[in-house]
Amino acid sequence: MGLRAKILSGYGVVLSLTLVVFAWAAFSMAALGRASQAILDENYKSIQAANSMHAAIERQDSATLLVLLGFHDQGAAQFRENENQFLQWLGRARDNITVEGEGAVLDTIEKNYSSYLAAFSGLMEHLAKGGSESGGYYHGSVLPRFSAARDACVRLRALNEGAMDIASVKARTLARRAMSSTVGVGLFAILAGLVFSLVLSGQIVRPLVKMLEATRALAEGQYAVRVPGEGGGEIARLAASFNAMAGRLGEYHRMNLERIVAEERKSEAVLQSIDEGVLVAGPDFRILNLNPMAAGILQVSKSDILGRHFLEVLGDERLFALVREAVETGKAPEGAEIREIEAKGRGARHYSCSATPVLSGQDAVLGAVLLLRDVTRAMEMDRMKSEFIMTASHELRTPLHSLGMSIELLAEGVRDSISPRAWELLEAAREETARLKALAEDLLSLSRIEAGKLELDFADVPPLFLLEKAAGVFKNQAEEQSVQILADAPGEISDARADANKTAWVLTNLIGNALRHMPKGGTVRLAAKQAGAWISFSVSDTGPGIPFEYQSRIFDKFVQVKTGAAPGGTGLGLAICKEIVRAHKGVIWVESKPGEGSVFCFTLPAVPSGKQEKP
Repeated sequence: MGLRAKILSGYGVVLSLTLVVFAWAAFSMAALGRASQAILDENYKSIQAANSMHAAIERQDSATLLVLLGFHDQGAAQFRENENQFLQWLGRARDNITVEGEGAVLDTIEKNYSSYLAAFSGLMEHLAKGGSESGGYYHGSVLPRFSAARDACVRLRALNEGAMDIASVKARTLARRAMSSTVGVGLFAILAGLVFSLVLSGQIVRPLVKMLEATRALAEGQYAVRVPGEGGGEIARLAASFNAMAGRLGEYHRMNLERIVAEERKSEAVLQSIDEGVLVAGPDFRILNLNPMAAGILQVSKSDILGRHFLEVLGDERLFALVREAVETGKAPEGAEIREIEAKGRGARHYSCSATPVLSGQDAVLGAVLLLRDVTRAMEMDRMKSEFIMTASHELRTPLHSLGMSIELLAEGVRDSISPRAWELLEAAREETARLKALAEDLLSLSRIEAGKLELDFADVPPLFLLEKAAGVFKNQAEEQSVQILADAPGEISDARADANKTAWVLTNLIGNALRHMPKGGTVRLAAKQAGAWISFSVSDTGPGIPFEYQSRIFDKFVQVKTGAAPGGTGLGLAICKEIVRAHKGVIWVESKPGEGSVFCFTLPAVPSGKQEKP
């Protein structure tokens, strides 16, 4: 029997037992209902008739007393009205004779009531003849007959009440029997269903338990495990499929193991052959592997550091911060850490240290790779380049100043004696000389900053003071271009810890760039706000914006945005701004959409609350 057939048969048995219990309960309830209905049909109507006749004859007796008191018309009317009621109920009682002896009692009631009616008629005739002894007549003739008829009604009621009591006892007995039999049938159905369910569940679950145990063994790498296929149906087919899967997994495991070993040997060979230092750390920051170059750079033995914590072996917090950021964020940290390491037999060397996370297919971080790249030669070349630029810029300052002065003197002396064409050439020479002088000054400033010779005079500076100072420099130029310069900073903002002159230079450079590309009627907005421990400055404009291809390298040397207009700068201003902001431990960036203006932002450290220097 298949699994589906077993489950259906189990449901069928349970449903059949439920139907049996339901049918038996319905049969018992129907029998109890019939018994109750019989009580109502056989006795309740007779009792109601007896009570109604009793009430009617009582009211007739009251009407008789009214007649005796002198209210003849009123009493007679009430007597005849209740007479009709009595006779109607007497007729209903005769139509519902269900108890033995009930007919004889009804005959007695009818006989006594007829006699009572005759006595009342005699009383009325006696009163009509002016009889003086009407009270004696009432007590002698009317009252005995009234009592006999009333007592007969009471006997009729008592007879039916007794029959109702007997029927109620029978009904209660029937109810107890129905409840007992229903409970017995229900218990039998429950017991039978439980036994059948246990047997059926055992037949279904037993092979599944074996398969579960085999699955656990398979998960633990026991690929030789097999499940016996008992009987037929779905379970047997499932067991056969499981056995086939286990066999294939065993073969795949053997093939995969060989492939993994080969790949591991290949990876190890590649790692050993890399001429840059490579160190691999796990998600718990324990060292998993490193190549001979990294071991030589860090002056450690591979066998001594494998499995140990990164900080325990190297003790370098800044390198560990790179590895930790890569592991915790799953992204390579921006930039690289340049460290000077004393390499054995090679002297002091500079290495660019960068970390890259190792990710699985589900983006789970398996660790991080620390790459140590020797950049000593590159740094030496950069140093030589900076020194050359500094020397060349310094040497060019004097001849450029002399050349500029000569051109100015020449222009003053020959303004009215040369042709317009010659004057244009002289003006072009003066402008180009000014650009060369600015380029030499910017190169010299940038070289000094890169060489670490930039001296900063730190002080607590109100941000609004810096903004207003920078805006004031361009007041006249802004009026000439019909450009509005706005400066705003909240009053509760902290002071910035910065060099006021250098920071003002950064702001003026950013404002000058904005004005250079600003159309008439535009707006340049300067703002400062506090973000935690930093003061964020921004210079926004309503100019043409910066193309996206320039935004990633706008702070590099000699980069100028091509706008179709004549270049107005040296391409070094933003590079110098970046170096000045970096010297303050801040960052600078740009946000722009072509056609929607630009926003240049940079951060400076804020003076902690309560530690500001008051003037």
